[in-house]
Amino acid sequence: MMPTNAIQVVLDTNVLISAFRSKRGVSYALFEKLGDPRWKTNLSTTLILEYEQGLKNEFTRQGQDLAVADAVLDVLVLASNARRIFFRWRPTLPDPKDDFLLELAVASGSEFIVP
Repeated sequence: MMPTNAIQVVLDTNVLISAFRSKRGVSYALFEKLGDPRWKTNLSTTLILEYEQGLKNEFTRQGQDLAVADAVLDVLVLASNARRIFFRWRPTLPDPKDDFLLELAVASGSEFIVP
């Protein structure tokens, strides 16, 4: 059972892609800790679609099987809170492409957006 005081976070797509470029970095360490009861990732439809595109592009670049990318996405979905976004705060951030991350962070009560 998940403690109610788990730290809520949003992981930018760069974190996921970096995790599959090197197993030596912080991004991979975060990915390995999915399911740790001290923290919980949050997803929106927009973010999971961006994860899918980025991860499949990276797997294609590396010549890896895209079925593995699908399995990784399944793990992410199972380990994360799904959040619906009912409002839009745009434009807010210096990079407008990241505004949906802010919206997800607010909707989920996340303490951190990991870039």
